[in-house]
Amino acid sequence: MLEIKNLTKKYGDFAALSDFSYSFGNGVYGLLGANGAGKSTFLNLITDNIKRTEGEVLYNGTDILKLGGKYRRKVGYTPQLQGMYEDFSARQFLRYIGALKGMKHKECKKQTEEFLEIVGLKKVAGKKLGEFSGGMRQRVLLAAAMLDNPEIMILDEPTAGLDPEERIRLRNYISEISRNRTVLLATHVVSDIESIAESVIVLSHGKIKISGSPSELNNSIRGKAFFFEGSYEEVMEKKKQFPKGEISLSGDSYKIRVLCDVEPDEFRPSDQPINLEDVYLYYAEGRR
Repeated sequence: MLEIKNLTKKYGDFAALSDFSYSFGNGVYGLLGANGAGKSTFLNLITDNIKRTEGEVLYNGTDILKLGGKYRRKVGYTPQLQGMYEDFSARQFLRYIGALKGMKHKECKKQTEEFLEIVGLKKVAGKKLGEFSGGMRQRVLLAAAMLDNPEIMILDEPTAGLDPEERIRLRNYISEISRNRTVLLATHVVSDIESIAESVIVLSHGKIKISGSPSELNNSIRGKAFFFEGSYEEVMEKKKQFPKGEISLSGDSYKIRVLCDVEPDEFRPSDQPINLEDVYLYYAEGRR
């Protein structure tokens, strides 16, 4: 159990994260928010990479600052930036990470081969990382995070820069490994978590705006979607009023779909199903 209590990080008068409180069990938890919402700050705090201003991070009831290295051995971390040694092979890189984690050589060697198989890189394990695509490199980092069987996995924008096929493959791996551990996945790509997250936390300006299962979040804004249909010129005029509205072509006319608490003049209720992207736009990005 990873329990967060009133976690806060300030830089002078600026609060990068404010009063974050949440309890995490096994499964995938999505952290959804725009760039600058506080996702990476939160991940750096719970990995003890930066010092907190206030609050507690408890692992099984004990503050991680007291646990020190014992806690860090329980954590696997995939950073957003792909910092790697280009001349290392995938196999060499994983064994190097295992050594840094303090794993015994025999066990590290065994797990390296197991996780290369899981992420689909066994056949190219001897190639240099400099020859790998972005998706392959992300899979190497995921395998590295899984070494020593961590109970908590922290993934910061793990699909950034990947093509659709690689993104789907990586999501499948994440879903598979979450069965018996806590996986925290921070992203601003809604599709990364919509199908695999048990619970989603929407962050905005360093604060939790709302949290719950994808279906619960979708239900929270049901009845708040409206559309206007007209000529291109009419729709573009409405776009000035609702700059975050979604424009689409409908036959010979155009539509703009918006999220609002109150139905705007000349708009009608939308019959298009609510999805997690709507939730993101409503809570994290603002209603217009």
